[in-house]
Amino acid sequence: MRRGNQTSIFEFLLWGLSEQPQQQHILFLLFLCMYLVTVAGNLLIVLAIVTDVRLHTPMYFFLASLSCDDILFTSTTVPKALVNIHTQSRTISYAGCLAQLYFFLTFGDMDIFLLATMAYDRFVAICHPLHYMMIMSFRRCSFLVAACWMLTNLVAVIHTFLIFCLSFCSKKVIPDFFCDLGPLMKIACSETRINELVLLFLGGAVILIPFLLILVSYIRIVSAILRVPSAQGRRKAFSTCGSHLAVVALFFGTVIRAYLCPSSSSSNAVVEDTAAAVMYTVVTPLLNPFIYSLRNKDMKGALVRILRGKVSF
Repeated sequence: MRRGNQTSIFEFLLWGLSEQPQQQHILFLLFLCMYLVTVAGNLLIVLAIVTDVRLHTPMYFFLASLSCDDILFTSTTVPKALVNIHTQSRTISYAGCLAQLYFFLTFGDMDIFLLATMAYDRFVAICHPLHYMMIMSFRRCSFLVAACWMLTNLVAVIHTFLIFCLSFCSKKVIPDFFCDLGPLMKIACSETRINELVLLFLGGAVILIPFLLILVSYIRIVSAILRVPSAQGRRKAFSTCGSHLAVVALFFGTVIRAYLCPSSSSSNAVVEDTAAAVMYTVVTPLLNPFIYSLRNKDMKGALVRILRGKVSF
């Protein structure tokens, strides 16, 4: 299809979450509740950190950034899926699909980089406690978050531009409930070898390098904790890292399954890919506020004060 026609009137059809008509109302209510809880929970985390002076530390600065990113990440895909279920329409415009792809990649990669930055913060706090505040100054923390945003935008622009260069046949069904790289490359009518190579090397680097940095950080952290003489000190050090490790395991496990493990075009593979996508786009942002707050006394105290109306900016 010509580029002019493709950008003006071309539409995709999203496969959606299920093809069973009797499941649509249940899925709508389920995803609506999950989305509202995700937004409310992450907003509470941000509000608690902003209003409590005791939480104005590098660790909570990165946590607030992660919560903001999770809200944006989930809002990129779930509202459109809810609209499609409610209106019983699966269409998404070509321009809308590219826009959704760009923001999905930006906020998704930001999650990855922020988790790696948080692991570095825990490494400095536990392995170099005397120099922690000097190393993790507000200026350096702001620089790290800004650098993460710049890198994620660059990666998203590259992938989105390469998808823009592809040609698509009319009324193609995207085997997912949102626009993503793999499903779009599967339905392209033109050669996708360059896209596949860029996804393999650039996408692999975006996922694996932060993951390896997290692993190295925690290997150093565990070795430092084991040298702590008191059992209480070891428990306290492990408790500060346990929440982050749980989020890393959940998020990276599903992302690696979705992007680095090849899948076939069978219906079972499509269902598995959709389930993995739901895990890292919906479930992980939903669980993050609970994981970080339930295991953290300072965060629980700040949240209780907010719910009681004792808020001071």
